[in-house]
Amino acid sequence: MSVKGKEKAKVIDLTDKPNDSESSDFSSSSSDSDEEEPITQEYLDSLLEKARQNATQLEEKEKEGQTQEDQHDVLILEKIDSQFRPLPTLNPGDLPPSYFHFAPGSSKNPNDNESLSGTVLSLSRDPLVEAALEKTAKSSSSVSSSLLPPPQFHDGKTLTKKQRKELKNKTAGPGWFDLPAPAESDLPRLYREVEALRLRNQLDPKRFYRKEEGEGKGIKGLPKHFAIGKIITTDTPFGGASGENLTRAERKRTLVDELVDDAEMKRYAKRKFDDLQKDRGVKGKNTKNARKRKPKW
Repeated sequence: MSVKGKEKAKVIDLTDKPNDSESSDFSSSSSDSDEEEPITQEYLDSLLEKARQNATQLEEKEKEGQTQEDQHDVLILEKIDSQFRPLPTLNPGDLPPSYFHFAPGSSKNPNDNESLSGTVLSLSRDPLVEAALEKTAKSSSSVSSSLLPPPQFHDGKTLTKKQRKELKNKTAGPGWFDLPAPAESDLPRLYREVEALRLRNQLDPKRFYRKEEGEGKGIKGLPKHFAIGKIITTDTPFGGASGENLTRAERKRTLVDELVDDAEMKRYAKRKFDDLQKDRGVKGKNTKNARKRKPKW
């Protein structure tokens, strides 16, 4: 009885051990749950504030990245005007002959895909030689044009050497716009005009001109080729005096007549004449008769 009782006691002890562990685990879990703080409204608000701050930081980073991308240099090419820069046509048109000649039996087209290792090229024409030939042709044509036959009269007879010299002396040549040589009968009339131009120093005291070679030699001092031109009248913009709206009495036929009729020139000529007369009186000219005169008083 006693043995059996001891075994029962052992069994009871063994069965009681797990119950103790379960009670210890339950007590530890309850203690941990008691130690955790309870979730309050302030804690939730702090979490929301942190989330909002993180979101704003992400947005700012994205904006900075976009601004950096926008700051890149952008090159804008100008549009090419088709009127001033037309595209070349695919058809080149008629091309000059080639400078090279392909040997027979070889490929005639150098653009073929076949290899041109065995082809023989020869120079068919030399551009330098052609340019030299063109120059010689031009020079020969100019020489032939300069060596023209002597001119002929209407009757078909050729001119003599003297007649050709006279024809040559009629004008100053194309370098001087074929300035004509005046006839001998017109020289006395033209001499007055030329002499008036040569005396422009005396007409205007504020102008100084170089002396000409033929000045003071009379008709013999006239140039060989010369002409006196005429100003073509045009419509004046402000309706001033011109050659067309002047009266016939105001119009002059020669340059000398215009200078004589000018009022300013008249005053200047009169003053110069008085000065000359005073100089002559001081030198003793016409003083003898003045001494013989009786005074009025």
